[in-house]
Amino acid sequence: MSNETNNTSSIISKVWSFCNILKDDGVGYGDYLEQLTYLLFLKMADEFSKPPHNRKLPIPAQYNWESLTSKSGAALEGHYTTVLRELSKKQGILGQIFTKSQNKIQDPAKLFKLIDMIDKEKWSMMGTDVKGKIYERLLERNAEDVKSGAGQYFTPRPLIKAMVACVQPQPMKTIADPACGTGGFFLAAYDYIADSQNFSLTKAQKAFLKNSTFYGNEIVAGARRLALMNMFLHNIGDIDSETFILPTDSLVADTGLRVDYVLTNPPFGKKSSMTFTNEEGEQEKEDLTYNRQDFWATTSNKQLNFVQHIRTLLKTTGKAAVVLPDNVLFEGGAGETVRKKLLETTDLHTILRLPTGIFYAQGVKANVLFFDNKPASKDPWTQEVWFYDYRTNIRHTLKKSPLKFEDLAEFIKSYNPANRHKRKETWHPEKNPEGRWRKFTYDEIVARDKTSLDITWLKDKSLADLDNLPDPDLLANDIIENLEAAVESFKEIMITINGK
Repeated sequence: MSNETNNTSSIISKVWSFCNILKDDGVGYGDYLEQLTYLLFLKMADEFSKPPHNRKLPIPAQYNWESLTSKSGAALEGHYTTVLRELSKKQGILGQIFTKSQNKIQDPAKLFKLIDMIDKEKWSMMGTDVKGKIYERLLERNAEDVKSGAGQYFTPRPLIKAMVACVQPQPMKTIADPACGTGGFFLAAYDYIADSQNFSLTKAQKAFLKNSTFYGNEIVAGARRLALMNMFLHNIGDIDSETFILPTDSLVADTGLRVDYVLTNPPFGKKSSMTFTNEEGEQEKEDLTYNRQDFWATTSNKQLNFVQHIRTLLKTTGKAAVVLPDNVLFEGGAGETVRKKLLETTDLHTILRLPTGIFYAQGVKANVLFFDNKPASKDPWTQEVWFYDYRTNIRHTLKKSPLKFEDLAEFIKSYNPANRHKRKETWHPEKNPEGRWRKFTYDEIVARDKTSLDITWLKDKSLADLDNLPDPDLLANDIIENLEAAVESFKEIMITINGK
């Protein structure tokens, strides 16, 4: 084991052990991660302001890292609260990271120890991958913490990596994620482009990758803060640069931004809604619809709105890979309109059907849609849609058998990123009816009821082969996931009926 790996492991275990100490004081993973973010940012800014970097940074001396290390006890706690408040008023990424920040560590002795632990490491000298690894692992641990609800902002990294491997983003191109969570898609795209085995980047390409490639939106302040810090630790953007992850709802309007790639996993939950107080003083929910000229259908279904928005975001040569729940594939009304328009105006060439048990949000049945935008045409652009069924007879759980990148290697090979026009079906009606890779023509799809893309052809073996049932815990997990998905659907129906 190399010294660097040893060092990374020891830092991670140090950071972890401290997290466990704070849990006794009621500080959860999410709160700990936020405090760590503030302190780590200040420490790295301090290192960058000294030799050999000698950079002038917009942090006033009375609120810098040394102002914290020189205090202890009640004075430290009071000063730390002041630092958070004052820095939240600053411009650029600095102000964005500290926006709405609060001190959650009420014990001054523990705050002192945490500052001391961070102070002992030279963070700016660590490799970007080391710092990134530490922070990403913390984010994952936070997503696992069911109570925090952070799992909904976290897409499994092996899935993101596989999507990026298929799309193969190129240098000097722009990438957007209109619901970027903690920034997983940006990091995977950055790693792919920065990998010397994929590209040998010039100085100009490196600068573009760092400062001009990524555009994101994240309306949840906590998730956005973590995304900005994640980017910063991975050397994307800069302390004093303007932020490229906006706090606005990306669905509200077409800002005119057009990009080369959209990689995203929009938030689960079908309806967009807003809460208001009625005349009787009761809280009511009202469906939120977006009246946009560029949308094909007006609907309160959040995912259908994201599909329409993503298509708008793309340049005419742009490509998208989007994680979407099953309802987008079969829902009638606005859903049918959106599917027909997507098949006509873009080349919707690939759908990967995902198994359950891979997301932190329970009971989610999802897919990845890959489509390329095209210029206006009187004929539909989609000729055929290739489906890869990685759901039927596939079992994953978060703890015992989590999704790994290798699990999607066969899909990536079938996708054939080098030339997706030269693909071979693995399915054959006689020779291989169990093949997972099968194409359907445009005519076959539009002939289906509601132009449904919810297509399966494999037999579920667990239903047919009683001697070969999966482990009881996997079966129980499946039952729980299906029940939870049903409960969520019923909740949405009740909200619609009651208007609350």
